[in-house]
Amino acid sequence: MTLLLALVLLPIVGSVVVALLRGNAGAAKWTALGFSLAELVIAVAAWFAYDPAGPRMQLTSSIPWIPSFDINFSLGVDGIALVMVLVIAVLMPLVLGYSWGEKLPEGRTHGGFFSLLLLEQALTVAVFAATDVFLFYVLFEIMLIPMYFLIGGYGGENRSYAAVKFFLYSFLGGLIMLASAIGAYSYSAQVTGEGTFDWAKLVPILSDAPLNVQIWLFLGFFTAFAIKAPLIPFHTWLPDAAQQAPIGVAVIVVGVLDKVGTFGFLRYSLPLTPQASLQLAPLVLVLAVIGVLYGSLQAFGQTDLKRFIAYVSIAHFGFIALGIFAFTSQAHVGAVSYMINHSIATGMLILVIGMIIVRGGSTRIADYGGMAKVTPLLAGTLLIAGLSTLSLPGTNSFVSEFLVLVGSFPTRPVYTTLATIGMVLAAVYVLWLYQRTMQGPVRGDALLGTATGPGAVTDPNREGAHRLRLADLGPREIAVLAPLIVLIIGLGVYPQPVLDVINPSVAATMSEVGVTDPVTSQGGN
Repeated sequence: MTLLLALVLLPIVGSVVVALLRGNAGAAKWTALGFSLAELVIAVAAWFAYDPAGPRMQLTSSIPWIPSFDINFSLGVDGIALVMVLVIAVLMPLVLGYSWGEKLPEGRTHGGFFSLLLLEQALTVAVFAATDVFLFYVLFEIMLIPMYFLIGGYGGENRSYAAVKFFLYSFLGGLIMLASAIGAYSYSAQVTGEGTFDWAKLVPILSDAPLNVQIWLFLGFFTAFAIKAPLIPFHTWLPDAAQQAPIGVAVIVVGVLDKVGTFGFLRYSLPLTPQASLQLAPLVLVLAVIGVLYGSLQAFGQTDLKRFIAYVSIAHFGFIALGIFAFTSQAHVGAVSYMINHSIATGMLILVIGMIIVRGGSTRIADYGGMAKVTPLLAGTLLIAGLSTLSLPGTNSFVSEFLVLVGSFPTRPVYTTLATIGMVLAAVYVLWLYQRTMQGPVRGDALLGTATGPGAVTDPNREGAHRLRLADLGPREIAVLAPLIVLIIGLGVYPQPVLDVINPSVAATMSEVGVTDPVTSQGGN
């Protein structure tokens, strides 16, 4: 068994075991955490087993599934997929740690909740590792099921609406992608006499396909990935899902799940349909820049903390799409590293906001103020997460945003210039949020748990609610946030180990698309 196959199977086993223990909350929690930590150990082992100078796909395994259509359960990772697998392995124990004491809807158990989270982890790892196009499609759709139940079963007041909207958007996008996958199989059968869904076999076949064929295939893949990413105007599912999902689930949705879209651009859209990708790049870049500006402006207008995060993420995904479709090495490396660093920064921001909501009893920004006077540690962690979100030099996100902008400008100067406006807006809306929640006079209605309104959390019978809401960060919360702070500072100061893993895969993607860097671009280092 390869390390990669173990990374897929271990959380599935953990999910089953935890589900069986759902009647014993304590045992279910500790078992889930144990499996997630074991997954992290294997992911780290996979990181060290991966050789950046080696073959494109490593840690591979393949099990025949439907031989008559050359469909196999094939797994393998390049540097791009590997870093995303490691990201979810890092985030999951922290999500479980945060959710340890979360109050769930009546009739729901932590065992069921943690079991679904582990299952979602297994499917997400498999999606990033799939090297068979049909397998990727199947996993792309199946991974929606546990997330549907996580949002619809454990979320807020309008959780059913948000869960159905999330499911339908992604499911319909997946069906359109299936049409392109079948088209790719049919074209390969027409050219070679034997159809295939194997990614490595399809790349050279489809790269020589006529432009009109590539355009149709590109549009099918693009639609599914643009919904998942989410790019404007396919984004409307995200604010609802982020607002209604439990905090831990929101970390997975915003921090990992939507990266499947940008990963799909890099793994499938560009290598399988290179001519169409180049031809239609201006259309994608328009959507990317609109996303940067629209997401930033919408963030200003939000009254809900969780919807604020959703629109901030939409703006950041515009930067990632800009880097991907600028077609330079620097921009591509910046986009991939942005995927990683966005997961870390936004994951921490969501967790900190969840801790604020627990203390204030409301998701409304207007119900907060002056919390730094009462909870200085919490205020400090919000500031660190916010500074990473606005890409302050010295934080992890700065390296990514810098590479995207510097790499994109030589080939896409107009789009890049417009996107830089988003950098200014990010500084303003992040500091605006910090000022509203942490500075100024202390808002007693929030800190004393008497907030009212659409975002209010009414729990008058909860023991110790008044005391908990006034408390600063506890040991468990510090343990959850500390690894993310280390990553934010560590990758901000020394990102080279991650860039070294990403660079060869980016170079291979550039070669598959058939583009070279302009003279003014010096690569991803």
